[in-house]
Amino acid sequence: MAVIETRVIVGSDEYEKNRTEMLAFVDKLRALEARAMDASNKRAPVFEKRGQIPPFQRVERVLDPGMPFLRLHSLANYMVGDTNPETSVPGASVIIGIGFVQGVRCMVWADDSGIAAGAVTPKTGAVHLAVQEICKRQKLPLIHMVESAGANLMNYEVSTWAVFGAVFRNMAQLSAMGIPNIVVLHGASTAGGAYMPGMADHVIGVKENGLAALGGAALVKAATGEEADERELGGAEMHSSVSGVVEYLVDNDAHGLLKARDVVKRLNWNKGASAIPRQAYQPPKHDPEELAGAIPVDHKVPYDVHEVLARVVDGSEVEDFKPRYGPSTVCCFASITGIACGILANNGPIDPNGATKAAQFLQLCDQSNLPVIFLNNTTGYMVGTQYEQAGMIKHGAKMVQAVSNIRVPKITLYIGASFGAGNYGMCGWAYEPDFLFAWPSARTGVMAGQSAAKTMSQVAEVAAQRKGLEPDREAIAQQEARIQAVFDRQEDAFYTSGQVLDHGVIDPRDTRKVLAFVLETCLESRARTLHPNAFGVGRM
Repeated sequence: MAVIETRVIVGSDEYEKNRTEMLAFVDKLRALEARAMDASNKRAPVFEKRGQIPPFQRVERVLDPGMPFLRLHSLANYMVGDTNPETSVPGASVIIGIGFVQGVRCMVWADDSGIAAGAVTPKTGAVHLAVQEICKRQKLPLIHMVESAGANLMNYEVSTWAVFGAVFRNMAQLSAMGIPNIVVLHGASTAGGAYMPGMADHVIGVKENGLAALGGAALVKAATGEEADERELGGAEMHSSVSGVVEYLVDNDAHGLLKARDVVKRLNWNKGASAIPRQAYQPPKHDPEELAGAIPVDHKVPYDVHEVLARVVDGSEVEDFKPRYGPSTVCCFASITGIACGILANNGPIDPNGATKAAQFLQLCDQSNLPVIFLNNTTGYMVGTQYEQAGMIKHGAKMVQAVSNIRVPKITLYIGASFGAGNYGMCGWAYEPDFLFAWPSARTGVMAGQSAAKTMSQVAEVAAQRKGLEPDREAIAQQEARIQAVFDRQEDAFYTSGQVLDHGVIDPRDTRKVLAFVLETCLESRARTLHPNAFGVGRM
């Protein structure tokens, strides 16, 4: 393998400009995440009065101290419902990520009952489905800290209710696959929230606060006229002694989290997996911290993606595959923390040669059982007479065929532009990568806003000329501005993450750590043997 020689001059004016602009994006990311935490913490006095631990602290308490935790979907629901960027609260009323509990890699999920009592947002269901899919693929036990008012009846949408049923279907399927689902019932959970313990394999209920009922006292009164007592209706004490919904009755939140850790320990989960094979490795020769300044934030400014690789892969070493053929498409073999992988990246648009090279490279990775990392920075497939006659459609289709059908882990990262069908060939969201993250400066969509606006201006001009009219330049300019604004707003990484079109936005300086973590997660799942049953564990 060859060591990548960087051309970046650390401390130069260009480097400092890039760094300042990138860190502004990172600051925005952290400020939005803090906005959700601040909104949740406003209810701290209520939690204290009840003797409860707030949701963010529940996550901290259940995890092994000092072990890595990968937060997922921290921006979900941003700019959805409330479309004011200054007030929109991200997070979709959930706190979710992958971490370690008693040394076991688990999916950890807490309802953020500090915000609207944990009621679901328009994108909460999408987050639930996305993380359950990760649990299925990566064979991760799920620990869910439940306290949710269920559907928000003030913002009811029938489509949200219809789709949400898949959450419970997935819980049944996870159980049947042999993947444990553990619930700690911390507080009031009604309607859909009540089915969370109902569908779980192991349920821990907290005295006095834990409550699960299909209909709360108000709904029961409205529906039947019955004056019901909340605790008799669905209290954890009743469920542990009468209904049988709760297996373990605990004194308080802290006791409940300790009990969840005990349950995980008793599963002896790691006996079903062998160690991840690793080669000896050296860290990158160039500091990952430099990713904040080595790469321009403007996708229209070209750079060599090898500058990213030099700060991500072991020893800054890669083996480039066909580097002189379709050179704007970069294919190489490398390793990250000793885990061998293939990397497919972009130095611009994808031409016919680049597409055929990528298709061959993906098949070789599949043949050798190498995970593939897709680093997206492309405006798409090349267009024009020359490229159409060269077979851009059929060669691009080969690449799409390959990315659709390879059987190895697929990890996607948007590090710049990811537009049009280029997104498809580079394993965008629709191609079900095992994990997909974005840098905060990334842009994705059908095409760049400026391109879309110019295209429609040309359409308007041609339409006017066909009618024998002089194009209205002022109206076309106004249309152009409107279209570009719509596209620009939606291609923003914060917006697309709010729409749950990735698993999260990350600080570029954390790229190596995140890739190493998810590679380990994927390979651990491949080495794990499950013990499925025909039906899943029914609650008796």
